[in-house]
Parts: sequence; C-alpha cells; structure tokens
Amino acid sequence: MNPLLAKYFPLVDFLAEVCGKDTEIVLIDITDMEHSVIAIKNGNISGRTVGSPATNIVLKIMKAGVKGDSAFLANYRGIASDGKILRSSTYFIRDPDDKIIGMLCINIDITKENVIKAFLDNLPRIDSIEKSNVEVEHFKNSVDDIANDSIDTVISGKGLPPSRMSQDEKIAIIRELNNNGVFMLKGSIAQVADKLSVSEATVYRYLNTIKRGV
Repeated sequence: MNPLLAKYFPLVDFLAEVCGKDTEIVLIDITDMEHSVIAIKNGNISGRTVGSPATNIVLKIMKAGVKGDSAFLANYRGIASDGKILRSSTYFIRDPDDKIIGMLCINIDITKENVIKAFLDNLPRIDSIEKSNVEVEHFKNSVDDIANDSIDTVISGKGLPPSRMSQDEKIAIIRELNNNGVFMLKGSIAQVADKLSVSEATVYRYLNTIKRGV
C-alpha cells in the first residue's frame, strides 16, 4: 500500500458515520488493481470487501488518465452486484508530484429514491445521475467478474456474435478493451481469447498490432 494513503483511513470512518448506513465509503490504492480496496465501510451496499478489485471506471481512468486538472467525478450511476442503483462519486488522491495514487469513493444506495421517483419524477438527485456523462460503473468482488463484465459489455455493444466477426472487428474490440484498461488485470488475455473464440497468441498479436498503431 502507498503509505501516503494511510492518513485517509480515519476519513473513511468519519464519512461513513456522517453519511449513514445507506452510503458506502471506499478507499482505493491504484498500485494493485486486483486488490485495490484498502478500506471500506458499509461494503454490503456493493458487496465488496477489503482486497476487492478495481471497478471498470477505475481501470479506465488509470488507463486513459484524468483530463485537465479534474479533482473528482461526481454524481454518476453505479450498479451493485445485486442490481442496486447507486449514486457514485470519486475524489482523486494525488501525491506531491500531482500523480494520482488513490481514490476516495462515495456510493449512495438510491434504491429507495427510485421507488419515490416513480411517484415524484422530479427529484433533482436522481436527475443529476441521469445527466452525468460518466459511463455506468459496475461493482464486482472478483477480478474474473470485473474482466468478464467489461468484455461482455464491449462485445454486446457491437451487435454481432464473435463467430460472425471479421478480424478487423475483433481487433476493434481488443482496442476498446485495451483503452478501458481490461488488460491491466491478470488472466484477462485468456478470458478475451475465450470470448472471441481465438487463441491467446492471437490476442497478443492483435495487441501488438494496436500498440504499433497499425
């Protein structure tokens, strides 16, 4: 664990106490994406524990970088493992050189709000999530689930089964998965190969092609 993150442990406890049982507070260390959760309160909300992997959003942020001098992402949609809808926000923790070393995340279970929204469709807290330009964040408790979910999302978005895809279409999928940070997870090469019905060597070859800018 990055020692600079130690001072944020009391903040996790503080925010959980202030925000209540419907709010999950999570401290993320980005040095180990497969066990990135180093502190969590009310983890029952997303089903995660200390040692759980990074989410798809964290992976994508660390792969693509943060644009400008953004300090946080606020009020975007999250989905827990059991399907609960969350209002999620992430604060970027930086070292003295302004490099992101961790994240402090707040995930609020708005299931009750969604019930109310069926009767009162003008709740501003709900509307702010719908208008967010951040993609949906998926919370999983295993590396395999994170990878599989990310892979399935990209493949399903193409509207074509892998068995009918051309080589170029499969390369495009691998390019998107690479941009999303999926290959930062161990074992993802094998999972992608299985989903696309190609060999692991083929996935490596496609990745090398992408990295060469071909």
